[in-house]
Amino acid sequence: MSEPSTRTVERALSLLADVCEKGSTTLADAARAVDLAPSTALRLLRTLEASGFVRRDAEGSYRAGSRLMQLGAQALGNESLIDLCHDEMVALEAETGESVYLSVEGHADSALYIAIVEGSHSVRHANWVGRTIPLEGSAAGLVLRGATPEPGFVVIERGIERDVTAVAAPLTAAGRVVAALSILVPTYRMSESDAQQCGELLAAAARRLSARLTDSSHR
Repeated sequence: MSEPSTRTVERALSLLADVCEKGSTTLADAARAVDLAPSTALRLLRTLEASGFVRRDAEGSYRAGSRLMQLGAQALGNESLIDLCHDEMVALEAETGESVYLSVEGHADSALYIAIVEGSHSVRHANWVGRTIPLEGSAAGLVLRGATPEPGFVVIERGIERDVTAVAAPLTAAGRVVAALSILVPTYRMSESDAQQCGELLAAAARRLSARLTDSSHR
């Protein structure tokens, strides 16, 4: 990497670090903190914003973006979150025979599947770990957006996939949605009563996990 390119990366990382450390900062404050001209800082921040590493709030201040939070979660939190949820996911699969997924919010209005316990049926949902789906129109997406109705779960029939019904429930920590627990089933095998039963099982498991997550966040 050439010297100018290296310097550009260093400046961008310095700006990113300043945004993260402050939580919220203006262009002028960020430029001053890393000793850059406002025009240079603006150019770099726009690049970071386009990549999802920072975002602008309603007041125009810069905050950490979804891409940064996704990578941070993957690096620091996903492994422990997966470990925490594993036994409940295994129990859900054992009770329903269907594939159980864990997902978190990803980049650019997407949900990222981070873990699966595969169902035991010969026809079951394939492993989508590492794949993203749109938040819009998906059960996990509605949950991650905080749009879970009163029963505590969401059912979407033929949403992202034409022949799949998805049921999802939110995992929360201190009142904030941090992940979605979901069951994905071929639609031909999912009656309305089956969806209700899966939803109730998911919601109960999600409540137990949320209590543990909240306890952990208070330690």
